[in-house]
Amino acid sequence: MNPSTIMSARDLEFLLYEWLDVESLTTRDRFADHSRDTFDQVLRLCQDLATAYFAPHNRESDLHEPTFDGERVHIIPAVGKALQAFADAGMIGAAMDYEVGGMQLPHSVYTACMSWFHAANVGTAAYALLTTGNANLLAAHGSPEQIDAYVRPMLEGRSFGTMALSEPQAGSSLADITTRAAPAADGSYRVFGHKMWISGGDHELSENIVHLVLARIPGAPEGTRGISLFVVPKFLPDADGKPTVHNDVVLSGINHKMGWRGTVNTAPVFGDGNFTPGGEPGAVGYLVGEPNHGLAQMFTMMNEARIGVGLASTALGYTGYLKSLDYARTRPQGRPVSARGGAQVPIIEHPDVRRMLLAQKAYAEGALALQLYCGKLVDEHRTAATESGRERAGALLRILTPIAKSWPSQWCLTANDLAIQIHGGAGYTRDYDVEQHYRDNRLNPIHEGTHGIQSMDLLGRQVTLDNGAALAALLETMAATVATARGAGDAELTGFADALEAAMGRLAATTAGLWGTGNPEAALTNSAVYLEAFGHVVLAWIWLEQAVAAHALPESAFGHGKRLAARYFFRWELPRTAPQFDLLDSGDRTTAELDESWF
Repeated sequence: MNPSTIMSARDLEFLLYEWLDVESLTTRDRFADHSRDTFDQVLRLCQDLATAYFAPHNRESDLHEPTFDGERVHIIPAVGKALQAFADAGMIGAAMDYEVGGMQLPHSVYTACMSWFHAANVGTAAYALLTTGNANLLAAHGSPEQIDAYVRPMLEGRSFGTMALSEPQAGSSLADITTRAAPAADGSYRVFGHKMWISGGDHELSENIVHLVLARIPGAPEGTRGISLFVVPKFLPDADGKPTVHNDVVLSGINHKMGWRGTVNTAPVFGDGNFTPGGEPGAVGYLVGEPNHGLAQMFTMMNEARIGVGLASTALGYTGYLKSLDYARTRPQGRPVSARGGAQVPIIEHPDVRRMLLAQKAYAEGALALQLYCGKLVDEHRTAATESGRERAGALLRILTPIAKSWPSQWCLTANDLAIQIHGGAGYTRDYDVEQHYRDNRLNPIHEGTHGIQSMDLLGRQVTLDNGAALAALLETMAATVATARGAGDAELTGFADALEAAMGRLAATTAGLWGTGNPEAALTNSAVYLEAFGHVVLAWIWLEQAVAAHALPESAFGHGKRLAARYFFRWELPRTAPQFDLLDSGDRTTAELDESWF
């Protein structure tokens, strides 16, 4: 049986068991019902579901994207069938508590499971991603009644969820949203406003749609301090929880994107009076938690979505790599430079094709390792034996979140570009999947906050919180890896360790220098460059971790491949950071000092 070109089961096995040792999590109360056998069963199930239900309609849903006739959104039937199979398998709430209908799977294992679905069909997987995030938010911040009314139906696949943040005039600047929520006599609210770019905002894939809507209550403070969060269902449930009355929520239209075409993207309108539940206009909404705490609550879902977008980026880069690898092995073209005639050889025998394949391998496998590491941090933050261990995991997760979102969405997109190049002219056609993977992945540098927004979060917030405690914890963790690599008795690993230690020193010194000016505007001017350099240092550490783990494996092609990819990253990629740190250290103000009239 040929290996899958969707995702690598062998790499997931290596990362989960031979590197992260997720099997050890089963000694903790939360995961005591699990074993490696149950983990493997779920992983095989997800591989089978992704292969049988998600991958077959990936091209069809791209070519026949959702349409809107002014009243209904039409989506090809295969999308609904795949999502029903996903829900029937219990995957929507797989990592959630037993009490709400979940199976308490470790988040690290759940992340590995989801990599199959994102790689097979990111457009269909998005509905599940949003629904899981919505359910997790309500489970964390909602009332018991809201959990019963909305979370349980989502975990059963009877309802799907959205996050309704952006507005046409505000975009990512949530301080400028104008959607309002007026209190009603029965304790509910009537919501009025227009949202934009809302994925999954209307469809008939489920009985109901649960919108989580940011809005302002009258008299609320200005800016982000005055934002509240509301549950606004498409259909109001009756006493038995069955969707009945159509809420005052409609679409003004749908957006047609370059990629992720299978995910309907909408411009919903709340409270225009198209429907009048209870005889009045206004979308009926229910406050989640306390007033004016909506943005903090929404960050539960937004941070999960940021890492989810990073995983989607990773999966698209990974499947593109596997497909271009398969193509390079089977496409005969040309001959070695030294050959004088004879049969053509597979293009994988040409050095430049190998270079492009190795770059893809370094980006995709490195990004996947980072995603699973972040998943393990979620597990540690939730279940570590000591409070200090849980706090440390939380701090590491926070500082790595901008990297986990942005690095794969930049470099796995580059991997998709290389996959097209390996296919040559064929890669530019719609006859091969790599063209779609590139378009799908091009959205991810924008999804859930652009690189610029992630860089402002990283440099402007995460590295300075608690006097730099999270950065110190990350550097300490990297230093432990450096020490382990040096102790392995391998000259190449020692060289990698030396290179990483030098890059860590540059990162620490540059960070201190940027904030040493006492001028936040100057410090943040080139934050996008800082994000990219920081990300490459993190990925070098991730590759050193993998190289150390691979060093302990028996002699194998897989282990040699890991070592070679690590060598590539340290020789070809990590050196990129030196001129970036030089630029940051120089305090260059080119972009800040130009006048718009000079363009």
